[in-house]
Amino acid sequence: MIDFEIPAETAELAAKIRQFVTDEVVPYEKDPRLTQHGPTEDLRRELVAKARAAGLLTFQAPKEFGGIAPSHLEQAVLFEAAGWSTLGPVALNCAAPDEGNMFLLSKIANPAQVAEFLKPVIDGHQRSVFAMTEPGGAGSDPGQLTTKAVRDASTGDYVINGRKWLITGANGARTWIIMADLEGAGATLFLCHGDAPGIVIERTMDTMDRNYVEGHGVVLFDDLRLPPSALLGEEGEAFRYAQLRLAPARLTHCMRWLGAASRAHDIALDYARTRTAFGKPIGQHQGVGFMLADNEIALQQCRLMIWWACWKLDQGERGRHESSMVKSTVSEQLFQVADRCVQVLGGMGISDETPVAMIFRDIRAFRLYDGPTEVHKYAIARQVLGR
Repeated sequence: MIDFEIPAETAELAAKIRQFVTDEVVPYEKDPRLTQHGPTEDLRRELVAKARAAGLLTFQAPKEFGGIAPSHLEQAVLFEAAGWSTLGPVALNCAAPDEGNMFLLSKIANPAQVAEFLKPVIDGHQRSVFAMTEPGGAGSDPGQLTTKAVRDASTGDYVINGRKWLITGANGARTWIIMADLEGAGATLFLCHGDAPGIVIERTMDTMDRNYVEGHGVVLFDDLRLPPSALLGEEGEAFRYAQLRLAPARLTHCMRWLGAASRAHDIALDYARTRTAFGKPIGQHQGVGFMLADNEIALQQCRLMIWWACWKLDQGERGRHESSMVKSTVSEQLFQVADRCVQVLGGMGISDETPVAMIFRDIRAFRLYDGPTEVHKYAIARQVLGR
């Protein structure tokens, strides 16, 4: 049986999240602390305090950490509500990269690592990073990893050297997950604090998106020395762990951006009802009306694809193929939705009079992170050709 009915409890919580974002978060979209490099840490803390007071902070966490542990399908509904503002996931502590890092750490961290590195992120007291992408190519193709780790035979410590870039939230993050090529073992994950000697934040990159806290950093690991306890999981298993994280994380990106694109569409609809040209509201002109119709169709197509992939994960499937299909399609379609919203708004659409221009810029980047569309299509083609 196929049932598209949202359970009453989930619908009620989604409505509560949406109302919280509308009332408490949207007013911060004009805050000067939302900078070219994203929200500042100070703004994040202020927003997190509001979500904590509303009882909505990190609602997606496992129950042992105070969350409701929603299914992937329930997350789809709740994260879409959170994404109504690009600051919504920041406030609710379900934004990237923290959300994906929390998921990964809850699966593979040992009890001591959970207490030291995971619990403070779940509680909203500190942020996390996943340091994988490199200037030389490691990112979509992590096999090009050049950051090296060696074992100091005399102490058992790991010593890491290399450079990373596009490391989201690096500036000020406390919990660091680092991927490095461990001599004799291969790609391995390490866990440490952001103020460890040997981690050098060289700069924050100027990028078109500004929805991630403290933007994207360039990081140098200069003889970063970590104790044996810094090993996350097992040596040589980083690629497997990354895949564990990536399939759900691709989908949560889609969920959040569906909320933002729906917001842009809602603004465009209101404008099309009230703005007049040539004797009638512009929405009654076929050119504009068709764009709005295309948006309505695309948003529902994206929603149903997300739900389908989430259902697959909830059945215990890996969802790698399905999440690639959804990520590639949803990122492209939502970008087109945002583009049409800019077009409907005309001159307003390229200004900051509404959040549509900001959503458009941010959603363009969505076509790249967690795998560009072309990489996902390459993986999809390999899968179908090998059947």
